[in-house]
Amino acid sequence: MTDRAESVESMEQLATVWRAMALDRDAGADVSDLPGIAVRWADCRFAFWNCITLTDVGTDAELLGRRLGQAADIMRSKKHPGFLWLFEDLLDDGARSALEAAAERAGLQYAFPGTGMAGDLLPVPEPVHPDLTFVRVTSDEHLRSYADLNSRAYGFPLEEGRDGLAGSTLWKSDVHAYLGMRGDVPVACAGTVAAEGRLFVVLVATDPEWQRRGYGEAVTRKALHEGARATGLTRATLHATVAGAPVYPRIGFKPNSPIHFYSLKG
Repeated sequence: MTDRAESVESMEQLATVWRAMALDRDAGADVSDLPGIAVRWADCRFAFWNCITLTDVGTDAELLGRRLGQAADIMRSKKHPGFLWLFEDLLDDGARSALEAAAERAGLQYAFPGTGMAGDLLPVPEPVHPDLTFVRVTSDEHLRSYADLNSRAYGFPLEEGRDGLAGSTLWKSDVHAYLGMRGDVPVACAGTVAAEGRLFVVLVATDPEWQRRGYGEAVTRKALHEGARATGLTRATLHATVAGAPVYPRIGFKPNSPIHFYSLKG
């Protein structure tokens, strides 16, 4: 794959997986596909399930300004806040230079960075970590623990993570979601889900009290191992935060497009 092809793949994987996640949360979720804009907005308290991404390829500065304004207007129309995910490598050089000013004009503020990653790395061996056992998410109690780990890792109130995941059937069936357990205490989590011939890694988190011990990498390997075993897929994709970016290349992922996350100002 060329660099841009991998960046398009990364954007399309987001649109595919987040459509399922938004509809799982609310059958009436806004999953509109508009010219140049994919809306994946569950309009719940878990901000990650409220998502917009730009889908044009080779966007110039003029089109970027127009798309950012449209995206911001959609975000303002919603009840709950969320994020615009912008894949930098889908912009041309002029649009990249204009991005900061264009986002400012649209009423968007930069929230945090991310990186698209992918690799033909499956299958991976079943992981072993001396501190951990692994439990698949199959119950509402497991799902609540998974939600709480994400809330703690990303600094959300616990109620917000639970609003995104509580009661989900998708996460207890189609997602290969695992908790890394230190004794009886869940300390890390990761999930994988099949999407358009790839295995997509979703919502990896480690309790801040237990970071830098290899727990996140171990549970991600477990989710990849089990997801690949169940599906036979050989290619995996993900979107990494700053915390995860150094971990995933050790598993075999290669970075592609930088991702800029934006929220509405104020």
